[in-house]
Amino acid sequence: MIEATKLSKYFRQPDGSILKALEDIDLLVPDSQCVLIAGSNGSGKSLLMKLIANLETPTKGSVRSSEPVGLVFQDADAQILGDTPLDDVFFGLRANSRLSKDEAKKTALKALAEVGLENKAQSPSHFLSGGEKRRLAIASVMALGRRTLILDEPYSNLDYPGVKSVNALVEKLKADGMTIIILTHELEKCMGLADRFIVLDKGKLVFDGDCAKALETDLETWGIRNPDKNGNPKNLVWR
Repeated sequence: MIEATKLSKYFRQPDGSILKALEDIDLLVPDSQCVLIAGSNGSGKSLLMKLIANLETPTKGSVRSSEPVGLVFQDADAQILGDTPLDDVFFGLRANSRLSKDEAKKTALKALAEVGLENKAQSPSHFLSGGEKRRLAIASVMALGRRTLILDEPYSNLDYPGVKSVNALVEKLKADGMTIIILTHELEKCMGLADRFIVLDKGKLVFDGDCAKALETDLETWGIRNPDKNGNPKNLVWR
């Protein structure tokens, strides 16, 4: 479970003024829920997730989670450090756990199998497709035992097969009972996966509710393209 209470983050500008990047965010995400968070550039989506993942400190308010949260960044290449997928996951485990080399290798191979990359374990990481790199980044986080994942713009620069492969993995993780938070503006690719839809606008939470209800609202007011006004959100997913 993730719970944020009056969560706010302010920054002092060069001219001395205060930028309220996030203000008074109240948010409760139960375990095993898939949440889609949308908002235009600068709405505060990524900042909110960094606060939840303890990568930023709030100016005021609080955020807590029942277990550590794994954050997968928009640029998968920036999160991949190993020469091969096995090296990458193994490196993260050795740096962030007390597993022996043999235990770390076994855990790394299991994580790669969970994301469908067991056959690419020894392939050069830079030869992976965009979708495979995204899944590798997810595997590296999952190997650390994270049961709550935040995916920041997971469809960025992916082709159709890449999007489908990421969505298939999200559906598998949902079926396994994991908590998934997806930050994206590409609603047509994944809205059908979500149990809940949230909109941030100018640092404030302006919508939190059912996906079907969201489609009936004027999303363009918040700088979000409505993919199918009055449509069925279950149809909005690339498979």
